[in-house]
Amino acid sequence: MIVVRNSFTAKPGQASKLAAQLREVALAGKLRNLRILTDLTGDFNQVVMEHEVESLAAFEEAMKRYATDPQVREKGKGYTEFWMTGRRELFQVV
Repeated sequence: MIVVRNSFTAKPGQASKLAAQLREVALAGKLRNLRILTDLTGDFNQVVMEHEVESLAAFEEAMKRYATDPQVREKGKGYTEFWMTGRRELFQVV
């Protein structure tokens, strides 16, 4: 099992909009065990989207699917306007 964590630093005043749009994209993409998180402490304007995949191969397949799925692409349109930087981490569940 792999946990995929996408972390974003939202532009000031845009974290809630980014969180809402990420949820819509993730639901359209049928991500498994989805969690959208926003900061309570630490760096300001942090939004995290976590979900699970079975394997690295499943992650690669999902990335290909999301890049071509019209519904996911429509839901994700313009999301880059809400954030300044981000990163992706993959964690193996032990």
